[in-house]
Amino acid sequence: MHIPGLLSPAEVAELKAAVLEAVEIMADRKIASGGIERLDGDDRYYDKVFTQRINVSKLNQTIHRYIRGPEIGNMASALASQPAMRIWLDQALIKEPYGNPTAWHLDDPYWSFYSRDAISIWIALEDATPLNGCLSFVPGSHRLANYDNTDIGKDLAGLFKIYPGMAETDPVAVPMPAGDCSFHNGLTAHGAGANMTRRRRIAMTAGFMPDGSTFNGLQDILPTSYFESLKVGDRLCDDTINPIVGRA
Repeated sequence: MHIPGLLSPAEVAELKAAVLEAVEIMADRKIASGGIERLDGDDRYYDKVFTQRINVSKLNQTIHRYIRGPEIGNMASALASQPAMRIWLDQALIKEPYGNPTAWHLDDPYWSFYSRDAISIWIALEDATPLNGCLSFVPGSHRLANYDNTDIGKDLAGLFKIYPGMAETDPVAVPMPAGDCSFHNGLTAHGAGANMTRRRRIAMTAGFMPDGSTFNGLQDILPTSYFESLKVGDRLCDDTINPIVGRA
């Protein structure tokens, strides 16, 4: 779902400045705190898909206010038809000048819980266009998906080898002016083209899980001590790691 004008120009400027500050502070670290350095596919290729810095809201109160505040959280709960949503992660995704395309993929299968009601938000902090790598989606693909997935690597169409039925639907590109956002189900197939321009495509994203979601055995970005304390089927309800951020 594309939502125009989530943020005003002044809010875009404030959030973008905070995101760039946090990314600079993190330098080469991919995760702000805890977890492992999750790398997908060929690292050399993946690192040229986008500059990815995870949980930057933990470093900056401005990002925290926007991304972990009740406005976006409540929207996620309402759109997912869930009584309450916990934040799974937030991340800055910056497609650098002439950056590689983002292969078709699903979000939820990377994460430490499986849910057909997980939801992601993607906020444009610069105009996202077909020329610089705006998002594209396969409509209805969440109904065809299970939890098999592919890496974000050089094989752009690898996901469609797993789900041939998705390739029967034409994808839809969603250009977004700065300040617009989109929400998509965590099992929706999506990707982005290369950045063919000499400027960065800057975006801020977050993923949300329904309250009551349970551990599936994957570490993803969980802090190692917490990960090692969990058994498959345990509820992921640590409020310091995955707080409730929205209620329908």
